[in-house]
Amino acid sequence: MNRGQHRIIDKKKGAKNPIKTLRKLLGYIFKDYKWSLLLVCVLIIIVAATTTINALFLEVLVDDYIRPLIGTVEPVYTGLITVILIMMSIYIGGIISTYIFNIIMVKVSQGTLKKLRDEMFVKMQSLPINYFDTTSHGDIMSRYTNDTETLRQMISQSLPQIFRFSITLLMVFVSMLVNNLLLTLIVVLFVIFMIFASKFIAKKSGKYFVNQQRALGKLNGYIEEMIHGQKVIKVFNHEETAKNEFEILSENLRENAANANKHANTMMPVMHNIGLLQFSAIAIIGAILALTFKDNAEHLLYMSVGKLVSFLQLSRSFTNPISQMAQQLNSIVMALAGAERIFELLDQAEEIDDGFVTLVNANVDSNGIISEADHITDIWAWKYSSENGDVEYRLLKGDIRFYDVDFAYPTSEMILHDVSIYAEPGQKLAFVGATGAGKTTITNLINRFYDIADGKISYDGININTIKKSSLRSSLGIVLQDTSLFTGTVMENIRYGKLDATDEDVYKAARLANADEFIRRLPEGYNTILTGDGGNLSQGQRQLLSIARAAVSNAPVMILDEATSSIDTRTEKLVQKGTDELMKGRTVFVIAHRLSTIMNSDVIMVLDQGRIVERGSHDKLIEKQGIYYQLYTGAFELE
Repeated sequence: MNRGQHRIIDKKKGAKNPIKTLRKLLGYIFKDYKWSLLLVCVLIIIVAATTTINALFLEVLVDDYIRPLIGTVEPVYTGLITVILIMMSIYIGGIISTYIFNIIMVKVSQGTLKKLRDEMFVKMQSLPINYFDTTSHGDIMSRYTNDTETLRQMISQSLPQIFRFSITLLMVFVSMLVNNLLLTLIVVLFVIFMIFASKFIAKKSGKYFVNQQRALGKLNGYIEEMIHGQKVIKVFNHEETAKNEFEILSENLRENAANANKHANTMMPVMHNIGLLQFSAIAIIGAILALTFKDNAEHLLYMSVGKLVSFLQLSRSFTNPISQMAQQLNSIVMALAGAERIFELLDQAEEIDDGFVTLVNANVDSNGIISEADHITDIWAWKYSSENGDVEYRLLKGDIRFYDVDFAYPTSEMILHDVSIYAEPGQKLAFVGATGAGKTTITNLINRFYDIADGKISYDGININTIKKSSLRSSLGIVLQDTSLFTGTVMENIRYGKLDATDEDVYKAARLANADEFIRRLPEGYNTILTGDGGNLSQGQRQLLSIARAAVSNAPVMILDEATSSIDTRTEKLVQKGTDELMKGRTVFVIAHRLSTIMNSDVIMVLDQGRIVERGSHDKLIEKQGIYYQLYTGAFELE
């Protein structure tokens, strides 16, 4: 990844379509939790109703039960106690409803996030290699962690609270209108002021929350990159530069997070103080009305003490949700930014596979007729339909040919120019050339990690584009320069090349790769647990396991991309013996800087700037005394 990408944070760019993202997210939730959400809605309505009813009860409590007792010589508290018990029962009902809907929403949020994580992971398995080549791994990880966490808060807290506040506002507003029209208009004026204030603050903070999520993803990507490259950083004394670059990214995150939270954190104090001003205004005006119209119960503006107490409680129940809704909106804005990044991954175009030719186990009878086997055999065949609709079989031999192939990576110039290669079954072909000459690109085209721009590639006479990718890749055994080991035993890591391989198959493959000796010296032998990409092994040992993994796959075509680059000379000789045995009867493509490993190749091709400039056996190329000869004699070195 271009390190400069880390520094690019578009501060003007917000969520592309928050409404569409929210609608899509709600679709995910409702699809699996429709009845649970319906129950939550009922419970929230109950909670909102209890808030309103208890506020209205205050009028009855004060006017009908408390005021009559004032000045009474022998007050009777039976009615007062009864009303208080009724109010307590309503409160308890609201508390129970709140508890239940919160429990349900926790289950809904966790279930939805699990579904999203599962779909993201499944989606990743179908994405083309180009996506991972151009997207920071840490940024992808951030979608699984930081972005899903913002969604959890939104689904379990913000959305139900917004709905609760909306229902409460509706019920309370109707109750206030019935209670006193003038005081209701005063509350509405203050609320309008609140809305404009919250809109202004939300607009300021919204774009920063979006940028905060992007900056966090970029920072995670950089951290992941630096952890992976710690040895390189230390070897080249790159610590200070790494610190400086990290400081730039960290400052970007700090700046966006600070700006987002600076505006967001002012929301609650502003709303709270406006609410206090409103409460004071209602109390003063209500008291004036109560004193002015205390003897005229029929007047429109009549206000008893009970009515005033009830209205004050209603006004608080009306303004508090508004200020809290404004606070929840910040969480929703941030969550939608995270949801947009998640859906961005889920909406990525999947790897196109329009192949229809499949690889099957086959039998060959005495007459040479090929048929599909109903059990595992050592014979493989391509299965495809002919033009007349009949199913035909063609034995897999490993004949791979390039015809005038041109290729360019997305957003780059042409890498390969007019490349033609003829690999007959059982041949060993080697590629030599400077970095960037196109050696690895050729192997990426064989397994269709990328598709060619022009020309044709055939496999046993079949256009490679018509072969199903899973079948194509199962016919190839690959050893890459960068080894990838997974958490698990040594046995499991080797068996990764063929999941149904027996223990004996694994032992045989390890012996073939000359890995058996060092494996048996490990604390638990083949059952030794590897973690951290095999961090407890040397680079050479990791490469030997990678070679053993390719050996156990028993593929008819092998690709060795700098397979011995991380192995010392002594180990290389052992591996060379194993790979020579492994390559017998197979078509093999080898990329190597060490010419000693490819001298026995049937054909050696020298690439320069995406073109094949020399080809032939080792002896013929030496006789020619061209580029290969200069490389072999040391007159010229690969870069």
